Amino acid sequence: MHGLYTTAAVVLAGIIVYRFHRPIFGALARFDARNVARKSAEIRDRQDRNAHYKHTIELAEEQVDVITETSVTDSRTGAPVSHFAFAGEIFATREDAEAARQHAIIIKAREFYVELPVALTRRGGDGTLK
Repeated sequence: MHGLYTTAAVVLAGIIVYRFHRPIFGALARFDARNVARKSAEIRDRQDRNAHYKHTIELAEEQVDVITETSVTDSRTGAPVSHFAFAGEIFATREDAEAARQHAIIIKAREFYVELPVALTRRGGDGTLK
């Protein structure tokens, strides 16, 4: 009787894999593509002296708010006007908002490098925290 349940489970698993093989193989292909891209990026980073700075900027960029576009009605003309908001400040053009965001990203990245010596002194020689 135990062999019957095992056989039924294997057949059921085969039917499920056959039914959902496209999404499963698609997910595996995407995973593999991300892995290959990550490996090639690691190889490029080993040859790039500024890779650490680029990664710091990318990390800081993830931590800074995004720019939101709002549409309001102009009180004089009644026409819709776009405004761009970043960090609670309203800008008339996207370029001004982008410049303010880039400035915030650079400040965030510099804070990392200011805090880096303190973090490194807290680490022991074997890479563990003291």
